Amino acid sequence: MTEMPRLTDARLTCENRVAELTFDRDDVRNALTGTTLVEDIIATIDWANRNSDLSVLILTGDGAAFSAGGNVKQMRDREGIFSGSVLQIQDQYRRGIQQLPLAMQRAEIPVIAAVNGPAIGAGMDLACMCDLRIGSTRALFGETFLNLGIIPGDGGAWFLPRLVGAQRAAELIFSGRLVKADEALELGLLLEVVDQEELLPRARELAARIAAQPPQALRLGKRLLRLGQKMDLPEFLDLCAAFQAMAHQTEDHIEAINAFLEKRPPRFRGC
Repeated sequence: MTEMPRLTDARLTCENRVAELTFDRDDVRNALTGTTLVEDIIATIDWANRNSDLSVLILTGDGAAFSAGGNVKQMRDREGIFSGSVLQIQDQYRRGIQQLPLAMQRAEIPVIAAVNGPAIGAGMDLACMCDLRIGSTRALFGETFLNLGIIPGDGGAWFLPRLVGAQRAAELIFSGRLVKADEALELGLLLEVVDQEELLPRARELAARIAAQPPQALRLGKRLLRLGQKMDLPEFLDLCAAFQAMAHQTEDHIEAINAFLEKRPPRFRGC
């Protein structure tokens, strides 16, 4: 495994093919602006992509919130990403927080959001960028940009309709209302809701189940899910055939078949 990235506002651990990134700025409710969390997440994803020893990444927040999104005080004072002329702000978005959805889209391993508390604005969008979302009973979601006179500048209006459908996404964006954990489960924002003390154990349990799969085939499956969002069916089927041919030639495929026939647990080597 390559050396872990140096992070400023987050903690990274790794065990049994599962990496866990914890946002460590509870003082600002893990805001994505005014901290280095965006840079930390991007660095972690790029590190994970280079590491064939990793299969799953968990994102979670330390403290009361998953992420409060943008720092509202900075907006008021026109600081950081919110400062400068129209062209300067546009460029700061493009080179700053908009690098986050691009990094999330190029993640080669499944990403699980363990939503421990409020995920508001860009914090909600970050959760929506993940492959799977498990929430505690304290989870709270809000696409609250219009409440502040702005729009989802981080790409949230691209991700949300793909999770909940166009009409429900429109309602959530236009109203800016808050969604509690039980409704988020009904809407499909969350896969599961668990008690607060069970959140990380459940996320780790799910991650471990995924990490037990053949590593190469898992990454191919992740790529298929992402590429299928933007390809026509005939071209997508061609890609499926190519990826399937790759998978058929791996040693892990043969091991999986032998383990199935011999009724024993498989021993995958990632080759």
